[in-house]
Amino acid sequence: MDGTILTAGLDIRELRLEVRFLKRDPELVQEAASGQELLDTVTRGPAQLVVLGTKLPDMPLAETIEGIRESPASERVSILVLIPVSEPIGTEGLVLGAGANAVLRRPLDRFVLESWLAKLLDVPQRVQTRVPVHVQVVGTPRTEPNGHFYGLTRNVSVHGMLLASPVTIDSDDLDLEIDLPEPEGRVRVLGRVVREAPDVGWPYIGYGIEFLFLPEGGQRAIERMVERENPPEPITPLWAPGAIHSTVRRDRWIYELTDPLRCEGGYLVEIRRAMRGDWRPGSGPFYVVQGTTPAEALQAARTFVQEYG
Repeated sequence: MDGTILTAGLDIRELRLEVRFLKRDPELVQEAASGQELLDTVTRGPAQLVVLGTKLPDMPLAETIEGIRESPASERVSILVLIPVSEPIGTEGLVLGAGANAVLRRPLDRFVLESWLAKLLDVPQRVQTRVPVHVQVVGTPRTEPNGHFYGLTRNVSVHGMLLASPVTIDSDDLDLEIDLPEPEGRVRVLGRVVREAPDVGWPYIGYGIEFLFLPEGGQRAIERMVERENPPEPITPLWAPGAIHSTVRRDRWIYELTDPLRCEGGYLVEIRRAMRGDWRPGSGPFYVVQGTTPAEALQAARTFVQEYG
């Protein structure tokens, strides 16, 4: 099972019906029958996104999410949770606290669902970014085991690097030792020359190197270095229809305060409003406030309504 999107705990047929690009390429989605099967699969394969429902037969939803985050092989996988409208208020905070990136409550808006799938599929691509790193490399051509040379990197990613070599390289495959900046230290990889790089100036000769084999410890070291140079943007949870904490009436307006949801740096409360005659649960968005605790966020929302409502 090596699809881009892995699912468990929901009806995969519904997901394919709800998302246009999955209709065009249904093989993007692969289904696991249980939480344990999902954990076994996501730690082995190249999945970019896990979509979870609540119908897991063998383990609680939050425990499944925590299991994904605890494994070094899957801790960066994006996680989207879809919950039915019947789930109790507070489920959103529970799954976000366990490590989910976002949670949506049914009934789903197809545009919103597609937007979040596209956004979360892009998250793991951060580690493919090349970052400018100028460190020493010791190379040994496999066809010349005694022919060591000392070069420099120009940039590095988890998939390869741009090498500045002082000598012409006639061998395709190279054993490389890269001295990464502290605290990562030295990484050994097997690389292959895939192109010449004329943008590397004299006195060096430039080569594009693809990593054929990168030990897990080395891969983690490069990922950490890349993320330090390109810190991920925080993903803010999306509020679900019906997640209403309380309502406030002021003159002609009805205001809804949503349940506090965890985010980067604290908790968020969304304020929605509508005219008294037009008000329905799930009214239009108005404002968002933040607090360090759920109680503080709710108090900030009430204060905002009193001052500006």
